Amino acid sequence: MFHLGAKHENARYGLEKDVMRAIKLYERAAVLGVKGANYNLAYLYAKGIDVEKDMAKAVRHYYEAEAMSGDVSARYNLGCVEKDAGNHDLALQHWMISATMGHDDSLTAVKTFLMAGLATKADYAAALRGFQKATDGMSSSNRDEAKALWERDGS
Repeated sequence: MFHLGAKHENARYGLEKDVMRAIKLYERAAVLGVKGANYNLAYLYAKGIDVEKDMAKAVRHYYEAEAMSGDVSARYNLGCVEKDAGNHDLALQHWMISATMGHDDSLTAVKTFLMAGLATKADYAAALRGFQKATDGMSSSNRDEAKALWERDGS
């Protein structure tokens, strides 16, 4: 359902663009627990892409649902929404969580809050420790070698 929704949303594989059908398919996929379905719904509602823009629906229902299921980008985006709404404490909480999951934009956001006096040194230190722990778990000598080759060749 999720993939079929994406095909309708983007008019792929000979299907006509039908965002309303995509939304229905994403909603069914979300009920079944398909990762990414809520995020796609949030994106469509937040941007108002071929559907009436509805930030309340996007944020409260879909970003939150996806963030709670462990989607790091959704958690970061929820922090951005809370920041824009002036809820700095909530924004910081969301970014702390996603930073400790290895999301570099979240770590940058926590640092920005530190520089603005909206986070403490302890907050940033905790986010940095969690970020390093998460990214250390993703490192490997093969990945480092590939990165060095990539940077050397400028590809």
